Amino acid sequence: MRLPSSIVGARAPALLIAAIAFAIPSVSALANPEHWKPEWPRTDFTKHSIDYGDVLSGGPPKDGIPSIDDPKFIKLSEVEDLAPTEPVIGLEVNGVARAYPLRVLTWHEIVNDVICGVPVAATYCPLCNAAIVFDRRVDGRILEFGTTGKLRNSDLIMYDRQTDSWWQQFLGDGIVGEMTGKRLEILPSRLESFEKFAARHPEGEVLVPNDPGMRPYGANPYAGYDDSGFPFLYKGEVLEGIAPLGRVVVVGDTAWTLDLMREKGRIEKDGIVITWEPGQNSALNTREIAKGRDVGNVIAQRRDGQDLKDIVYDVTFAFVFLAFKPEGTFIDK
Repeated sequence: MRLPSSIVGARAPALLIAAIAFAIPSVSALANPEHWKPEWPRTDFTKHSIDYGDVLSGGPPKDGIPSIDDPKFIKLSEVEDLAPTEPVIGLEVNGVARAYPLRVLTWHEIVNDVICGVPVAATYCPLCNAAIVFDRRVDGRILEFGTTGKLRNSDLIMYDRQTDSWWQQFLGDGIVGEMTGKRLEILPSRLESFEKFAARHPEGEVLVPNDPGMRPYGANPYAGYDDSGFPFLYKGEVLEGIAPLGRVVVVGDTAWTLDLMREKGRIEKDGIVITWEPGQNSALNTREIAKGRDVGNVIAQRRDGQDLKDIVYDVTFAFVFLAFKPEGTFIDK
């Protein structure tokens, strides 16, 4: 299945979701390694930890959504087009801080970077609103990641260019090929507004497109997705009483609804402290990201004596947590 030329390089926006959903049976029929081998001759399909029937084409082919492999950064003082409330992934490694704006990641989904000698992959799956940073080192090898063009539970399936193994973005798990059973280390990062990143890291750097004309950066190709009611190309279960596309804050095997976080402002449980403050646009609401609804800023930390230290967390959709952590706990009151 190929998408209209007007959205080449991105998956279908919300207005096309209903129409494309009718194609799911035919797409599922192609969930067979024999159909994939011409595009993936190096992938060992005899090794896998998933049901191949759960893999769907998202539309673009392998690398049809191009990763950024030679990232370019500028100083905060040089930034001209980022609104203060636009979302970025804020990452600090060994004292060096970088912001990866979703206005860029929405169109590329993966940035292969190196910070102070640490190879990292900053990733974003728009269909899951999953912003996750990985250490690219596995068993002494440094991997470089690209997009397969395929989805499982509506989540991006990545691949590494060293072995052509497939990886589940939400979990960091190797699911097909030589790397099946391996797991990437997830690094603590924040999904935060640009102004909050700048306040924390006045010497920080900001990712910019290598070719500003390559995509309409700042535009959201998934306009209306927040309000669409049901995930794109998703066949799994949903919970009664919690909207599938309702945002949740995930720490380990527990998810707090964003509505609860908005109501409470601060939640502390078993040494974990989660806070919410207004002032961050949704990247999946209006056509212009800078005008998206305010979904707020979330910080997740753990008490370490008198200090609080950032921990791994994600602000994703409820259906994602249920699909990948079915034994997990939802907290909504």
